[in-house]
This record gives sequence, C-alpha cells and structure tokens, in this order.
Amino acid sequence: MRSLKSLLLVLVISIYSYNGTAAERSHELLSPGWSFKGFFGKFDRASLQRGYQVYTEVCAACHSMKYLSYRNLSEAGGPEFSVEQAKIIASQFELTDGPNSDGEMFTRVARLSDNFVGPYENIQAATAANGGAYPPDMSVLVKARKGGADYIYSLLLGYEEAPEGISLDDGVYYNKYMAGNKIKMSNPLSEGIVTYIDGTEATEEQMARDITSFLAWAAEPHLEARHKIGFRAIIYLIIMTVLVYFSMKKLWSRIESKI
Repeated sequence: MRSLKSLLLVLVISIYSYNGTAAERSHELLSPGWSFKGFFGKFDRASLQRGYQVYTEVCAACHSMKYLSYRNLSEAGGPEFSVEQAKIIASQFELTDGPNSDGEMFTRVARLSDNFVGPYENIQAATAANGGAYPPDMSVLVKARKGGADYIYSLLLGYEEAPEGISLDDGVYYNKYMAGNKIKMSNPLSEGIVTYIDGTEATEEQMARDITSFLAWAAEPHLEARHKIGFRAIIYLIIMTVLVYFSMKKLWSRIESKI
C-alpha cells in the first residue's frame, strides 16, 4: 500500500513537472542567425560597436559590466575601437580611487586599465533603486542564462500586454519569454531610443540584436581565437592521420612481401 502511494506521488510530481516545463517552453526562442555561431563564427565589429552604444545609452543606467575594462574595447576580437577612441570612452566616466598620501579617497577620470564604472555603489543601492529587484551584472549574462544569446534577444522583444486573466502588480510587466512571464524590468527598447553613430536605423529588433551580440562577446571575448585554434588543431590531426595511414601501409607492405 505504501509503495502504491509512493508511485502515485511520483506520477503526480512528474505530471506537474511536465506541465510546468511545457508552459515554460510554449514560446520557441527567437534566433536571428548569429554571425558568431558555428565553427567559423566571427563577431560583427559594427554590431559590437552599436551594441556598446546601446549598453551605454540604455542598459548602463541600471546594469553593470564589472568584469570588462575599457581597454577590452580596443582589443582584437572585440568591438575593435581604436586605442584613442577607447581612451575617449573611458574619459567620460569618473570613479573613486585612493587613498592618496593624505589618506583620503578622491575622484578621478577613468583610464583604459579601469573596469567599467557601474551605476551604483553596491548591490544594496542597486536593489533599493529598483524596487527590491537587483539588476544583474551583464558581463557574463549570455553564458549564465539557459538559451544564451537567443534567450536575451527573445526577452528584449518579448514584452506584450498581459493576457486576460493574468494580473500584474505595480512595477511588474508581462514578457512571454520570461520564466513565469512576469518581469520587474520595463521594456528598455523603443523605436529610435538610440541614434546610431553609423546611421543604422535603430529599430527594436536591430537594437536587441546589437546589444545581444555585444553581451555575447563580453561573455566569450576569446571566441574567435578559440575557433582559430580549433581549426588549426583539426588540420593538424588530419595531416597526422594521413601520415600515420601511409606509414602503416608502407610498413605492412614490407611485412606482406616477406610472408
């Protein structure tokens, strides 16, 4: 009898879990076709630079990227701003440093070696400023979320009016790609909210694509280098396999001739 009850309990839990999973996967993630996907994938430099602009003008008001430094913006494999451009970008921010020789903290302009300056002093300040919800650091957000780049892109374009029968508290919004469909972040993107320096039309889809590409690079800054190493390793293994094959053929031909 006890085993029967246990079996029924397992069945109920399984059905509940299946229904929950089905509900979460009711909307397939959007995938616009990323240039950095695949064995030969590369980041689109123009998209990365536009993505940084979106981050600075939209996302940086709430989200930090504390694991990136301004010099990363000019390094190979990334947005590849010139060193002078990266210096100008860094000079637009101030940070607290010190202590100085008098034992006092002071404010100075950011340098290339500094990490991105965040919008808040600490986690508590960030949480208090956002109604109790902590805006996550975006440095490795793409790697930290199931679905990766597709999930971030879909989430940014997934804001809708709540369906009938679903009630939302103040400061909560409906997003069809968010687990539970409720999110405390309002829709950050709207048509023309950013004026791209390169003249690209700033549609919601374009901005979502660019910021997602930038975040994908931030999470995997050495992606292109790894792809190159992997390609060279495969070529090396192919050559070695061919050489070993012909060496074995030659060796066995000598043995067979003696037999």
